[in-house]
Amino acid sequence: MKLETRQVTKRYGSFTALNGASFQTGADARVVALLGPSGGGKSTLLRVLGGLLLPESGEVCVDDNPLPKEPEAALLALRRNGFVFQGYNLFPHLSALQNIVLPLRVVHGLGEYEANARAIELLTRLGLAEHRNKRPAELSGGQQQRAAIARALAPKPGLLLLDEPTSALDPVMTGEVLDVVRELAESGQQIVLATHEISFARRVADWVVFLAQGRVEESCPVEQFFEQPQSALAREYLQGLSRYR
Repeated sequence: MKLETRQVTKRYGSFTALNGASFQTGADARVVALLGPSGGGKSTLLRVLGGLLLPESGEVCVDDNPLPKEPEAALLALRRNGFVFQGYNLFPHLSALQNIVLPLRVVHGLGEYEANARAIELLTRLGLAEHRNKRPAELSGGQQQRAAIARALAPKPGLLLLDEPTSALDPVMTGEVLDVVRELAESGQQIVLATHEISFARRVADWVVFLAQGRVEESCPVEQFFEQPQSALAREYLQGLSRYR
């Protein structure tokens, strides 16, 4: 997977979330970690890469193919990706199984039997088979996040985008979710994740994009970022983290 942005700018009112963000990954990048301080633009860049947000200016390319800039065309591109939000975004009145089946039928046009079979396959794979008839309120935080990941994987996306997948989870639940992400990466799923889990990013990612103040300060292989960061902001960031290890 090759990702590239060229002078991408995204604003929310008077706030500039991305300010001419430009980067390019290696063509063989499989898991890309978006790192950086809070408010630096990670989540916004993730949404732009997935086609969920359209930037005011600039260009985004995935495998050398520019993402469309028209809302309807961007929506079609978005459907080829799987997105997992910080807050899970599961339908509270539906069971875990129904949360996966519904978009497969309504959005992707699968028949009832095929959609149910795919949902059960993923819930089993992610250790949720016995919880498939529970609603989100009956699931733990880690189980809800795994159900959200199953829903994102259901249409077999080319790219899985994860926005702080362990946000607000306790250490045990965090471990559950990170194990799932690691297993997906090892199985060959292409992933872009915005995360504060630095040690996990170092183990799983093969490319790092480091953002601060809406700009990409560094884009390089994971080993280079952690061993020989080139930008002063990246060095300061890593030095700050090392104080608490």
